[in-house]
Amino acid sequence: MFRMRLLLSPQRRSSEGNPIGEKVKTMSTKLYVGNLSFETSKEDLQEMFAKAGTVESVSLIEDRETGRSRGFGFVEMSTKEEGAAAIQQFNGKDLGGRALNVNEAKPREDRGGGGRNGGSRY
Repeated sequence: MFRMRLLLSPQRRSSEGNPIGEKVKTMSTKLYVGNLSFETSKEDLQEMFAKAGTVESVSLIEDRETGRSRGFGFVEMSTKEEGAAAIQQFNGKDLGGRALNVNEAKPREDRGGGGRNGGSRY
């Protein structure tokens, strides 16, 4: 049986220890934005949070049945520093007649399986 041997040259690394030529993704920060007026749009949040840094994404949470805003959403800033700046700058700030609640988003909790009784059979 013929075996092929693959020789790999050692990968060159930058002074920071990262492979040369490879882009290193910085850690982004996802922020919870609460107490939004129902008229607030994604564009409003994008424009506002861009004042604190680079906005990676914006999502407004909507009611499944009505499609109406549920009054909160998430903004993802490109770095932790920009996320901290956005919290400092916008937490408590008035938007649409309401004081915003801005803080670092918590990881989503597992709420159990679907179906009746929260997924329990009994």
